[in-house]
Amino acid sequence: MAQQGSHTNSHGGHAFTHLNALEKEGVRVVSRRGVLKASLMGLGGLTVPELFRQQAEAKSAGRSSARKKSVILLWMSGGPSHIDTWDPKPERTWLNRGPFETIQTKLPGVFICEHLPKQAAMLDKFTIIRSVDCAKSSHEPNMVMQTGHRMAAPRTNPKGRMYPSLASLIAKFKGPNDASMPPYVAFNKGSSHIAGSGYLGKAYDPFQGNTVSAVPKYDLVGNFQGINKPAGVFKLLGNLSQKRVYDRSALSSSLDRLRSDIDQDGSMAALDFYNQQAIDMVIGQKAQNAFDISQESPETHAKYGKHGWCQKAMLARRLVEHGVNFVTIDLSYHTSSGTWDNHGDNIPPYGGISKGLGPLLPTFDHLITTLVTDLEERGILDDTLVVAMGEFGRSPTMGTQGSTDGRNHWPVVMSMCLAGGGFRHGQVIGASQKDGSRIKERPVTPGDLSATIFHHMGVPLETNYIDNRGRPIPIVQENGMPLTEII
Repeated sequence: MAQQGSHTNSHGGHAFTHLNALEKEGVRVVSRRGVLKASLMGLGGLTVPELFRQQAEAKSAGRSSARKKSVILLWMSGGPSHIDTWDPKPERTWLNRGPFETIQTKLPGVFICEHLPKQAAMLDKFTIIRSVDCAKSSHEPNMVMQTGHRMAAPRTNPKGRMYPSLASLIAKFKGPNDASMPPYVAFNKGSSHIAGSGYLGKAYDPFQGNTVSAVPKYDLVGNFQGINKPAGVFKLLGNLSQKRVYDRSALSSSLDRLRSDIDQDGSMAALDFYNQQAIDMVIGQKAQNAFDISQESPETHAKYGKHGWCQKAMLARRLVEHGVNFVTIDLSYHTSSGTWDNHGDNIPPYGGISKGLGPLLPTFDHLITTLVTDLEERGILDDTLVVAMGEFGRSPTMGTQGSTDGRNHWPVVMSMCLAGGGFRHGQVIGASQKDGSRIKERPVTPGDLSATIFHHMGVPLETNYIDNRGRPIPIVQENGMPLTEII
């Protein structure tokens, strides 16, 4: 188990470090630059003019689809046990099968863990993959499965953090669903749980949704700590009104137009346009409304329930409706290796399988089935791909680190599930060996998963990005291919 402790941002700050947001300029708001600093200094991962410029380039290159495709990633930080969730071994002895019973699903002959009854009842809406090859994946930072790249393992590769997340790649190469919304939003408990933009640059780092959302918060072991008080990211400081911001912007634009007389390629006009978009995003209503879950009906709140993870799932649905491309929810209480890191009940705070994993599963079961049902009822499930996974599976033998009721890390085989995206579901892909120790048939690589997600989002699979040495890196590794079983 990884040592507990805090972790710094992999990029040494946030996307607005270069704005020097703590200097007086951001408080006095004496320029367009100051306007942005005053209103954006809490955003962390959100980009502004550069993001809009990059998105416009993507759109002009034909990389923006007419339909608003999106992805919601339910990230199970710590590595959920495949044997105790989606790949049970009921015929094996307790030492292998673990403490849980199984339950028949809607699919004949398919069983999953007894603590996932809601998912079992609607498994025709899901695809379970029992043969995911998670070799070289580790947690804290959790990179390989979120990037689709085996080298994205900072524990063994000093440059591991530089490989961009699938979400960042989509933000760059697809273009926006809505220019007034961030393309990539993350709700993370630990800074090392969510992959960032790496070689792509901070313009494609995730927007930190926790900073602007009034959602329940918890301590490291899951005790409710009240409602998060969002930062005033979308609020202007002091007596600064929207009119004053636009007046200052207009004045600055006038000065820019004087300089643009000698501008031959239109870059000055473009710069003015992208900065105006940034201001509109900050003080406009769409982004504010999208993050405001108080606008949801009491019936919808009751349907999702009060748990913080479920509230974030409701917010994720709300965000993709408003035009966000990719939302990642970090399903963890702990900031270190993650709540699903169930080594044993004698190893707090994660616990073992019975007392650690057991209480998590009913919440997850309610979350994922409510989310999928809600997306379907609103007619956007076919455009929204829901992915639930962690970084690896757990060891096939119970007992680790002096405990009899936990499982160790197992970067050999893992299970995951998919829903939505307009794919063919109601099936199980692949299989592990009878004890769950190895892949038996149909290996699914991180490259295959990446290709499937990019296919859904309309990003060409042959796309490359450039590293810091100017070398092209394919966005799809290991000759990965979309899963033909579901497409």
